[in-house]
Amino acid sequence: MSAPVRLLLCDDHAVVRAGLRALLSSAEGIEVVGEAGSGEEALAIAARVRPDVVLMDLQLGEGMDGVTATRRLTAGEPAPRVLVLTMFDTDADITRAIEAGATGYLLKAERPEELFAAIRSAASGRTALSAPVADRLMARMRSPRPTLSDREHDILGQLARGLGNREIARALFISEATVKTHLGRIYGKLGVETRAGAVAVAKERRLLR
Repeated sequence: MSAPVRLLLCDDHAVVRAGLRALLSSAEGIEVVGEAGSGEEALAIAARVRPDVVLMDLQLGEGMDGVTATRRLTAGEPAPRVLVLTMFDTDADITRAIEAGATGYLLKAERPEELFAAIRSAASGRTALSAPVADRLMARMRSPRPTLSDREHDILGQLARGLGNREIARALFISEATVKTHLGRIYGKLGVETRAGAVAVAKERRLLR
């Protein structure tokens, strides 16, 4: 009989962690070896207990978010597999998590059996995606590449450098109002709502010059 999958839970809500632990206690071949309430705590505990899989929430309150924690965990040695479990399924969230190294992306509405199967798949290095997430990724792959104007490309490039609206306006010799207008158009074309989302999608689709 193979060794059980060693699992670390990371969610900032103690009630959610308790519910997951109780649920997973009934899953054959899965052993919860630790709980973390923050990204920082997840890194510290993972270094100590060496989990095979980390079940990671994206929104972790103050401090390090789930995407940053995922990137740090998967860059370690040995690196656990990270399986995102969240309520959020926006294109930007999915893109950022996968780019950070997540092996899978599940929604909290999953049935228990699907969660168990996804954990086992992640431990084996196989990708595990909720059906709605897989559908979104397929739709994006089928959609034509967005066409950005030269000015929008310029602003996107400045965004990727981490500049704020005022700094972008100074760098491109335009007004802040013009920057905001262009940002609104960029968000619309890329299907995102945040600056980080715009940069993540731009990198994914190789839109940065």
